[in-house]
Amino acid sequence: MEKEKYLNDLSEIRKIMSRSARFISLSGLSGVSTGLIALIGAVLAHQLVFRHHDYLVYEAVPVDLKNLSSLLLIALGTLLLSVVSALWFTGRKSRRENQRVWDNQAQRLLINLLIPLTTGGILCLILLFKGYVGFVPALTLIFYGLALINGSHYTFSHIRYLGIAEILLGLVAFLFIDRSLYLWMLGFGAIQMIYGMLIQRKG
Repeated sequence: MEKEKYLNDLSEIRKIMSRSARFISLSGLSGVSTGLIALIGAVLAHQLVFRHHDYLVYEAVPVDLKNLSSLLLIALGTLLLSVVSALWFTGRKSRRENQRVWDNQAQRLLINLLIPLTTGGILCLILLFKGYVGFVPALTLIFYGLALINGSHYTFSHIRYLGIAEILLGLVAFLFIDRSLYLWMLGFGAIQMIYGMLIQRKG
């Protein structure tokens, strides 16, 4: 009995240390919702822009103001809705488990996510305004993957595998740039949703 109690105490201490070192309130439903939003955004971009213009090439192409505005609005809307949904589902999980949403671990996670995401976002905006639209889907996948790997030290460690998958998809998207939008939908949409459902089941 004493040995069993000792093992239970060790298990409880390990759980407490894990909670103090990592942000574990991340909700699987946030992955599902952001994946769905990404798919909707990509379909809109395809129907409004890419369906009518051959922008997914290895060279700079002239992008008129209407199409540029459409791409930027879709990207901004997708980003904002994804952030709001992720915060809402994560906040709901934290309240249900009586955990703080905003603590030192959450701050570290956010900082480590934002460094690659902000760098990649600025680079993609520069390329977009220069007319290198075809590079954007692949680069967003790669920088998102780097952000996930960077942030995995402060939350669920297996998120790094999602990050690796996103980076590999980004590299493949560079090889098949004319199909890069579909690979973007696979990475940000389908794989993200599948991963979110796996996290939700484990939670």
